[in-house]
Amino acid sequence: MSSKRLSEKPVPQLTMNFFLETLRVILLSIWYNVEAFLHCFLPKKRKNISGEVVLITGAGSGIGRLMAQEFASHSTTVVLWDINQEGMKETARLAKSNGALRVHYYICDCSDKNEVYRVADQVKREVGDVSILVNNAGIVTGKKFMDAPDSLIEKTMEVNVMAHFWTYKAFLPAMMANNHGHLVSIASSAGLISINGLADYCASKFAAVGFAESVGLELLASGKDGIKTTIVCPYFINTGMFDGCQTKWPRLLPILDPRQVAKKIVHAVLTEQVSLLMPKSMYIIAALKNVLPVKQGLLLGHYLGAFNLMDSFQGRNRKKD
Repeated sequence: MSSKRLSEKPVPQLTMNFFLETLRVILLSIWYNVEAFLHCFLPKKRKNISGEVVLITGAGSGIGRLMAQEFASHSTTVVLWDINQEGMKETARLAKSNGALRVHYYICDCSDKNEVYRVADQVKREVGDVSILVNNAGIVTGKKFMDAPDSLIEKTMEVNVMAHFWTYKAFLPAMMANNHGHLVSIASSAGLISINGLADYCASKFAAVGFAESVGLELLASGKDGIKTTIVCPYFINTGMFDGCQTKWPRLLPILDPRQVAKKIVHAVLTEQVSLLMPKSMYIIAALKNVLPVKQGLLLGHYLGAFNLMDSFQGRNRKKD
């Protein structure tokens, strides 16, 4: 028997496969770019989420509260998680008045894996399977890395990224069984481009982006194309979480209005947009980061104020969004 493996393909066949696959990639790439160009002028079809069960973490205030109101206006069942019971009560009232079919709220510390699983089981019993999961809870220390206590660094990672692991573990199985659902990760532009003075926060948001992207690929590879993902990377939002921070060029990188951010996030879910960066200038800045020489990238960082954004940081007493 020849030492050549029987499974090895002849050279002409390999050449033909290479040619056909390369041609397929070229033709589809052209079409996808044409499709993306057309969507710049033609609105995307919006899906109907009426009757869906939407769970939002960090829903007691800020963007979480505003998203709850936006989702409620589409006749959904809204489930709120937070550690602030009074804040959730107000969010629940606003969501109900905005058209939610049902509103449920639960005290849950998303940094505690066991509590996430316990409250998730309670939600499944009392409400049903969650079909839209919005991981929104987040905290920021606002301290230089060497000045941040270990406990705060650990809490940042637990809330900003590890909580995403546990909520996915809790609610993704039902989505996979039905091949239906939507996973929304509220990350940050600090999960794409590092900022001086936000080492732990950037690390957690980079991790959140990478985690969401990888799980999205796992779902596609396993044929679960009915489960959509949306990763949201906004610049600073005027919710109080980053009070004191000032933007150097407000026309280029404005502090974002929270109501507009919430509307855009829900619109991204309705149109199944995989990635949402805000403001739009972030798309260009993020792209430049990966192609510019290092020294030029640092120069651009200085120009945009990335080295001094946190100099006047004050935050708020309850730094939970």
